[in-house]
Amino acid sequence: MSAAAPKPTESSLEPSCRDTAAHALSIVRDGVITGEGPTTRGRVHFSRSLDADDTAWCIRILTATAVNDQPVSRAEAERLFEINEAATERTDGGRFDDLLAKAVAHYAASASGLKVPPRSVALSADTEIESWAPSYASKVNSEMLEWIAGQMRGKRQNNRRLMAMVATFVGATALPLAGQLPNVFDIGM
Repeated sequence: MSAAAPKPTESSLEPSCRDTAAHALSIVRDGVITGEGPTTRGRVHFSRSLDADDTAWCIRILTATAVNDQPVSRAEAERLFEINEAATERTDGGRFDDLLAKAVAHYAASASGLKVPPRSVALSADTEIESWAPSYASKVNSEMLEWIAGQMRGKRQNNRRLMAMVATFVGATALPLAGQLPNVFDIGM
């Protein structure tokens, strides 16, 4: 008789709330790509367009009570980058660009071991990213900056707000990564 495998704990069987949020963001991404799906019902939505309702979905997902006090995860940030790349038309007044920059800063700072404000504060349209992110500029580790640069490199959709934030982080740290960034910033500014 062989020894029984250890019984999985309840937490190992259920995805984290951030995993669920990342999955929900993939549904928004799919709606942006196709113009169809649960996030586009009841309204006219064109394929490859991002409107204020799409951005509102992203905000609701990212600031839900279940995840508000947790840092933005890599998976959530990656889904936001995918939404950014999928949306060739924008009619949200720049709110998604602001959200993307703040969410990526939130992830990069927390993954670098820094304490970050609750999502409802950090990602709010009423909160300027400069009120909290620059204090992390010299403390965000080079791996995070390389990850961000990799997400941005070669993409057709540029996000000026995010590029400015990365430039602030790199300028503050004077990392060797700076040599790689012209490839990121050279995409049509």
